[in-house]
Amino acid sequence: MFFTTKEIVRWLGLTVFEIWINLIAFLIFTILLALNYDPEIEVYNHNWWLIFSPLFIGDALNTYFCIILFIRMILELSVRYSMLRLTWSATFLLTTFLFKYLLCKKLLGQLSLDYSEVFAPLYILLQLIAVRACQQEG
Repeated sequence: MFFTTKEIVRWLGLTVFEIWINLIAFLIFTILLALNYDPEIEVYNHNWWLIFSPLFIGDALNTYFCIILFIRMILELSVRYSMLRLTWSATFLLTTFLFKYLLCKKLLGQLSLDYSEVFAPLYILLQLIAVRACQQEG
């Protein structure tokens, strides 16, 4: 059984546009990662910041979109809902950004954390998504 777009949007708290930005950024990241491990191509020399850059750009675009959406919702006088949405979006963006940043630093050898500590922001986000999914009305 597959999830519908409506269910994914409701559970993740993201719009379809934000999901598309994340998917496109992840596709470009995957292509750069595959090129990094191709033995015949030595363009990147394990420059993890360059490989992770599409994900960081996707986060920046999503942040910009969330700010625009917040301003528009404030102008429409739906202050309570706009604050809830901003809080959720900021939490989602902060935890995913922190995970990507820590992983990039770990892969470069600039950080002496264990991988369980690097993945901690994702664990927190998964817990929040689980709580959010349980609170949704069917």
